[in-house]
Amino acid sequence: MAETTVTGASGASSFNFKNTIGQMVQRNASDLLLKVGRPPTVRVNGELLSLDMPPVKPEDLKALAEQVMTPRQVKEFAEKKEADFAIGVPGVGRFRTNIYQQRGTLAFAFRAIPYEVKTIRELYLPVVLEEIALKPRGLVLVTGITGSGKSTALAAMINHVNQHRRVNVITIEDPIEFLHRDVASNISQREVGSDTLSFGSALRHVLRQDPDVILIGEIRDMETLDTALKAADTGHLVFSTLHTTDATQTLNRIISFYPPHQHQEIRMLLATALQGVISLRLVPRADGRGRVPGCEVLINTAAVADNMRDIEKALNIPDLISEGTVSYGMQSFDQSLMKWFKEGMISYESALFYSSNPSEFALRVSGVDSASDRKFSEITGDMGAARSLDLTP
Repeated sequence: MAETTVTGASGASSFNFKNTIGQMVQRNASDLLLKVGRPPTVRVNGELLSLDMPPVKPEDLKALAEQVMTPRQVKEFAEKKEADFAIGVPGVGRFRTNIYQQRGTLAFAFRAIPYEVKTIRELYLPVVLEEIALKPRGLVLVTGITGSGKSTALAAMINHVNQHRRVNVITIEDPIEFLHRDVASNISQREVGSDTLSFGSALRHVLRQDPDVILIGEIRDMETLDTALKAADTGHLVFSTLHTTDATQTLNRIISFYPPHQHQEIRMLLATALQGVISLRLVPRADGRGRVPGCEVLINTAAVADNMRDIEKALNIPDLISEGTVSYGMQSFDQSLMKWFKEGMISYESALFYSSNPSEFALRVSGVDSASDRKFSEITGDMGAARSLDLTP
């Protein structure tokens, strides 16, 4: 991968980028934001904090851009007024980088990328994700808002494949974030811009590269979705992400990519090709030491497939998830949050804030259960990797 290496300060400016991004790592921040007229700002456990530094000047960011960008990236930025790439800072780490303009001045957003890919269990994700990752074929979607842990979860699933299957894995990313080294699998990572001209170009040729597993960084348009569905339907395991909040919205978004006269066809294809949808929300820990994933898991069981096929029926995903909790390892966000709350990992206020149905969640916490709540309570003793882990980071 073409990656810029940053070695020190930004030119002759008093602003020292390596020191700034070093403070980001020391504070265990996920992001660093640089904008003219404001001190460097980091995001820690989802909250923005300003570093004790002088406000950034226009010349600081101009000098930084000259240092971290390649000629190709400079050209792209001049044409599009924004660019995505990755940089490495020796002794500090790797960072996904976006440069953009605001009010006529430069601005940067840096996202920390761990060198080491954590396992599904180390991330406190449900252990059923290990089973999903080892499916022989089908489409697996990881969804959530920006910063919800989609890329990290995907990397953990690819790592699980790499540890347990002798397969050929092709990834198409913009930019490459986590670096995978071959273990049992053969992994080729392609970055849009440096290894391939575009997502579309890479996808048009990927099936000729003998893949068993394909990772598409993000489904952005109908062409990408179409290729992903067809690859999954023809015997490949395909991983990708969508910016949707839960399984129901994910399926509706996929269907909405297509014109109405194709909806029946797409529902039939989804019923055949989909393996699962994993939706994420990161919730602050009660002890202030990071965040844990609230995780909804939909698995394409026979009942789910029947619901997707029937164009006369609205999607009834929440009830199907509830019914598949015990038998298939599915779970809703509220079941996930209830588990973390009962284990003391998150506060009641956080659980309520991030829940899908706050009023129902509050009733369950107070002990008011409905007849269907047996499945809801059963999951709290039988889900997630945390039951076999020390929960201290």
